[in-house]
Amino acid sequence: MVKRGQLEARLTSISPAYHDLRFADRVDSAGITFTYRAVDDAGRTYKAVHYDHGSGVCAADVDGDSRPDLFFVTQLGSNELWRNLGGGRFENATDAAGLRSPDAIAIGCAFADIDNDGRPDLFVTTARHGNRLYHNEGGGKFKDISASAGVAYVGHSSGAVFFDYDGDGLLDLLVANIGRYTSDTKGPGGYYLGLEDAFHGHLFPERSEASILYHNLGGGHFKDVTAETGLRDLGWSGDATIIDANEDGRPDVYLLNMQGSDHLWLNDGGRKFRDATAQYFPRSPWGAMGVKVFDYDGDGRLDLYVTDMHSDMFKEIAPEDWNGETSKSDSAAMPGMVVQGNKANFVFGNALFANRGAKGAAKFEEVSDRAGVETYWPWGPSVDDLNADGWDDVFLTAGMSFPFRYGTNSLLLNERNGRFVPAEMTLGVEPRAGNLTEQAWFTLDCGATGKDAGSKNCEVCAKPNAAAIGCQRDASGQQVMMASKSSRSAVILDIDGDGDLDIVTNEFNARPQVLVSDLAQLGTQHWLTVRLHGTGSNRQGLGAVVTLERADHGKQVKAMDGKSGYLSQSDLPLYFGLGAADHADRLVVRWPSGKTQTVQGPLAAGKLIEVTEP
Repeated sequence: MVKRGQLEARLTSISPAYHDLRFADRVDSAGITFTYRAVDDAGRTYKAVHYDHGSGVCAADVDGDSRPDLFFVTQLGSNELWRNLGGGRFENATDAAGLRSPDAIAIGCAFADIDNDGRPDLFVTTARHGNRLYHNEGGGKFKDISASAGVAYVGHSSGAVFFDYDGDGLLDLLVANIGRYTSDTKGPGGYYLGLEDAFHGHLFPERSEASILYHNLGGGHFKDVTAETGLRDLGWSGDATIIDANEDGRPDVYLLNMQGSDHLWLNDGGRKFRDATAQYFPRSPWGAMGVKVFDYDGDGRLDLYVTDMHSDMFKEIAPEDWNGETSKSDSAAMPGMVVQGNKANFVFGNALFANRGAKGAAKFEEVSDRAGVETYWPWGPSVDDLNADGWDDVFLTAGMSFPFRYGTNSLLLNERNGRFVPAEMTLGVEPRAGNLTEQAWFTLDCGATGKDAGSKNCEVCAKPNAAAIGCQRDASGQQVMMASKSSRSAVILDIDGDGDLDIVTNEFNARPQVLVSDLAQLGTQHWLTVRLHGTGSNRQGLGAVVTLERADHGKQVKAMDGKSGYLSQSDLPLYFGLGAADHADRLVVRWPSGKTQTVQGPLAAGKLIEVTEP
């Protein structure tokens, strides 16, 4: 990593992007002891199955004390809620909140106010252990209403997105389902063992599981309207986002497909959806994992960024080959049977679709290579203004853990010219604390009568070069299989209330990272935050578009969608960096109801702007 760090240092030194800030992992001082626990199919009995995709992390002020709390999702053990005590410190509030859920094999999370009572409720997806909806009862306590709400689907669910598709002021719910990748046999902890050919599951139509659209009926009840709205998507989907692709004021759905074509579903009058993918996105990433809508080039139009991890699985790139990591995957290395279809119809890597404001296919232009946003083994993008200069930056979790090599997380600073500069080394995100890139994954009992005797893992450990390939002996003489560390999801938020943005990750089979920024202590940048309160629209204002205007900068546009990283949706105020400016001139909100509201300035830096829909 030394050479990579030196190269990044040279690139950032000549970049117009502000880069004097640094991040440091403060998980110990934060007091967070949560540890993600993966099932054996991601280790001891490893298969190329979707369990190795990990789980989400979400943030919301669950108890009304104006501090964002953190919810971590895990496969084994229990999901955990960590209450923010202020000053960057947290306490475990899982049991007090009623959120203990042993071995739920949980995947995604989403905070949203389903009944407009001003309190964020919580939805959690699982792999065949029943999806769960928790109503926020107040005082930081939750009640499981999954069954009565009608959302306790049992299948291979993944990401979840709340939005109001019919404009009735109540948040509806979209659940992205992957497809059947497990057998009916249970393993330790009660998880269902993965199929040996799970990675090729998309080749078997009978294994598909349609993603589900639930209509919010009010009173804590939902109805499955997938069929009646026409939004029946059978792609192997891990996540989705909302985007108004045709700018008619209705939220459309962009559904990812982790092994095939993504799909754009246009909202037809709040009653039906129609597949308009070919009209707007004739090419999409083949192995899409994460997605975010944001204005990357400052032209006032919302663009679409899609990360592709699965395309990187067919050719291993050497750790020192940075050019290889920042280039599209070689489609020739991908079997035609796996791709299914004309390879010319896919992007084999990340895609950044620049919104050109035109009609149909001319509306979005794929510019990822030009913009410098191709990365290796990426999961989901978290997007916000990390250096508070008025331009949104990108943090990408990455890596595959056992049995693959280490993959670096990426931090891309927006250079204000349609390009990004890599800065994870410069800003202290990489290398990790202590320069650690691997950890103990599992312990083997390879003795003559041991439970692992004769296994492939023991065969690996018996080789002369076992230490080089990841098998070591601990102090007691037992063989320990090592594996690379890797992040899965992340949320960007101000955890310590100092005004700058920090990063919290959910690591795979490990404790999280709590990457705290020192930007506020430098005193060079300014910012303000915006919290929406819908009246005719949903209380959170999900689906709103907010524009901040500054005489020295122009317009800064943000979509209020709650998306932050892979498998996650959070309830957080919008953050606007102001650079050296001490105020903004005005704020314009386009509410989901269709109303437009203007808040005249000057709007002073360092303030939370509360905007209530008229």
